[in-house]
Amino acid sequence: MRKGKKKIVGRSYALRVEAILGIYEEHAKSGLSNREILRRYIWPRFHICEKTFYNMINASASERVILQQQEIHRQLTLF
Repeated sequence: MRKGKKKIVGRSYALRVEAILGIYEEHAKSGLSNREILRRYIWPRFHICEKTFYNMINASASERVILQQQEIHRQLTLF
């Protein structure tokens, strides 16, 4: 990536990250391992591999994803 150019984070990616992080946080409190949470709860819904799962957990702390999520929640809904 060239210097000064930012990669755009799509809304659907930001929403998926938020959904996966919500599922992860809900079940992590019970003491399940990350792999077990992925296998039981996340994979049947999103069909992602373990590496993608860890990338999304790390992306949840990324400033670009956080800004996109905040923008989504700020907008008015029509329905």
